[in-house]
Amino acid sequence: MAINASIVGATGYTGQELIDILLGHPNVRLTGLYSTTDEPKAISSLLPRFAGRTDLICKKFNISEAIAKSEVVFLALPHTQAMDAVPALLKSGKLVIDLSADYRFKDLKAYEKAYNLKHKDKTNISKAVYGLPELYRAKIKNAKLIANPGCYPTCAILALAPFVSTASIELDHLIIDAKSGTSGAGKKAVQESLFSEVDEDFRAYKVNTHQHMPEINQELAKLAGEKVEVTFVPHLLPLKRGILETIYLRTNKKLTSESVLSLYHKFYKSEPFVRIKDEGFPSIKDVSNTNFCDIGIKVFGKEIIVIAAIDNLLKGASGQAVQNLNIMMDYPETVGLL
Repeated sequence: MAINASIVGATGYTGQELIDILLGHPNVRLTGLYSTTDEPKAISSLLPRFAGRTDLICKKFNISEAIAKSEVVFLALPHTQAMDAVPALLKSGKLVIDLSADYRFKDLKAYEKAYNLKHKDKTNISKAVYGLPELYRAKIKNAKLIANPGCYPTCAILALAPFVSTASIELDHLIIDAKSGTSGAGKKAVQESLFSEVDEDFRAYKVNTHQHMPEINQELAKLAGEKVEVTFVPHLLPLKRGILETIYLRTNKKLTSESVLSLYHKFYKSEPFVRIKDEGFPSIKDVSNTNFCDIGIKVFGKEIIVIAAIDNLLKGASGQAVQNLNIMMDYPETVGLL
């Protein structure tokens, strides 16, 4: 059974990836594309990569039209904008997959502090399911509103979940050294993301103040059953896409590499998009243009280093959004993604 889908924010980086995936998805019909364009234009004229693949017209967002044309709506909008559309979409019975942060937080104060804005839709916060399939598949299956996780949190949570859920590490010593390509900041024009600013440079930003920190803390706390506060230092790589996170942690007792690898293999044994490396560590090239999260682990007595890599636009955004759709619709989870 095919489902009709619309994308709001179709010309942004995550919107483009959604178009690319869904055009090749055997169970999805793209019926609506929307952006901030002033006049309707063929998506192939706005984005020539889709010439010969679709003749859909991209229009300014019209929620009534999207409701009429769609059974599922992907919101690939900047943070703080999705909450304007979600109430009407849910009221009309549509499935909604929101790629922004608007519905990720259960603590509205944490959201409002991170994004410096009062939330307009407190009613639907409780209905949203955090869309990390490896942890919440059963809830995703019956959800109407998916809060697609952030890219940095996806990588960090998957890298740490086996340890945190088994209470085998010191929760007050979780240090995440994260690096991302420039597409993680979206398509908006800002000086820090200009080619001439990024090329041949490498720098930290929002040191231990990044808006994804409370999201990471929230999800790790659920796993741990107690408060968690990570140290999180993001860096901007002179690359278009990809995330690599090096995570430093301490265990409560000495562990062997064999026991740790066994823990991770067991935790992710049925997960189609998590790959555990028995030797060495992943690189961004290993996961670029895929929906995989690759994880490598090294044990040094009570000190452990976990390195994880994802494509921020796919497993960190659009690929994971489609993975969530597949679960919601009871499609094979990998369809359209492998």
